[in-house]
Amino acid sequence: MIPAASLFEPLPIRAVGAELRAARFAAAPDVPARGVCVLLNGQTEFIDKYFEVIDELRGRGFAVATMDWRGQGGSTRMTEDARKSFVGDFHEYDQDLDTLMHWIVQPMLAQGEKPVALAHSMGAHNLLRALSRNPGRFAAAVLSAPMIAISFRGQREFLVRAITAFQMWRGRRGDWVWGMEARDPHRVNFSSQLVTSDPQRFERTQMLLREQPDLRLAGATWSWLAASLRSMDWLREPGRPEAITTPLLMVGAGKDRICQTPQTKAFAARLPAGEYLEIPSGEHELMMERNAIRAQFWAAFDGFMKKIRAPV
Repeated sequence: MIPAASLFEPLPIRAVGAELRAARFAAAPDVPARGVCVLLNGQTEFIDKYFEVIDELRGRGFAVATMDWRGQGGSTRMTEDARKSFVGDFHEYDQDLDTLMHWIVQPMLAQGEKPVALAHSMGAHNLLRALSRNPGRFAAAVLSAPMIAISFRGQREFLVRAITAFQMWRGRRGDWVWGMEARDPHRVNFSSQLVTSDPQRFERTQMLLREQPDLRLAGATWSWLAASLRSMDWLREPGRPEAITTPLLMVGAGKDRICQTPQTKAFAARLPAGEYLEIPSGEHELMMERNAIRAQFWAAFDGFMKKIRAPV
C-alpha cells in the first residue's frame, strides 16, 4: 500500500470566512471496501500528523476524508500571530464540517451510503454538535478523548470563567490565555508536553513542525476559550446528549491532562446509543500513544465497527 504521506494532495475548499485545507484518500486496494471514514482532528492538529492513522483506516478498508479546522494547520489563520488559536464561536466550526461534508465527503459516497467518523478531542466535540443537529448524518462514530469538559489544570472553574468573561469585556479576545504562548511547539519538549507517553510519536510530530513551522499552533486566545466554554455548556444541556441517536463509542483516556475523563463517561451514559471505554494508561492523544495503548484503542474501534456496520 502506498503510504498516505506519498499520496497527500491538499484540496482547498471554501467555507464561510475561511479557506480550509482538506484531503481524501482511497482505501487500500487489497482489502474489502467498507465505505468512507471522516477523520476529524483536535485543536492545534493538522492532517500530516495523522498519516499513520489514515493508513490504518485505509488498511481496514475505509476511504478517508479529513481537513484542518479554520485557524490551524494549513487552513486560514484567524489572527495576525498565526500561532494563536482563535474562533469567535463554534458555529464557525459547524460551517467547516458542513463544507467538508458537501465538497469532499458526499462525492465519495455511494448512493444511500452514510459515512462513519473517527474524531479526536475538539474534533469529537464538533462532531457531537453536528450529530445533535442531524443524528442521521453518520452511520456511527468513534470518539477519542472527546472535549466534553476541559481541564483547568488546578485552577477553580468559577475563577477561570470569571477571568475569561472579564478579558472578553476588556476587548482582549485576541490575546493569549495566560501561559498559552509558552505552549509553542518549538518551545515544548517531551518532558513538558501533556498529551502522550510515546517519545517516538511525539518526536515525529515535532519533526513535522520543524520542517513545516507554519503548521504549528501554540494555544488558545480568550475568544477561543470563551467560545469553547459556551459550546461545552450547550452540549451538556438537558436533552442535548439524549437527542443524539447515532451509535457512538466514546473512548476516554485514564491519564488525560487536557479533557476531564469523568465528564466524558457521564456524557456517554446519557446517549441513547452510546458506549464507553476507558483506557486507564492512556494520555490525551490515544492515537499518538505507545503501541500497547494504541492496540487497545484499535481493538475497541474494530469491535465496535464490526458490531454496528458490516462491510459494504
